Amino acid sequence: MNKSDTIHIRVNPETKANAERLYANFGITITDAINIFLHQSVIDGGIPFKIQTHIPNKTTLAAMQETEDMINGKIKATPKDLDELFKELEV
Repeated sequence: MNKSDTIHIRVNPETKANAERLYANFGITITDAINIFLHQSVIDGGIPFKIQTHIPNKTTLAAMQETEDMINGKIKATPKDLDELFKELEV
């Protein structure tokens, strides 16, 4: 199949260099990777991977807040050592 269309994109130079190194490990170029992406998009009928923000869930957010509170001295940081931790974890 002849390739006759050109796509011009702007990308951060560091991102491009990192991607080139990554794809070189697979023996392909960025052009090959983009073609693979486009073909898979057509096959899947959309972007071929999940797009999401990396927003932590409620449990993780609570743990992060607790850690911040410990660092800032708002709450006591316990346990102080591994022995104390294991004692707290015993049911």
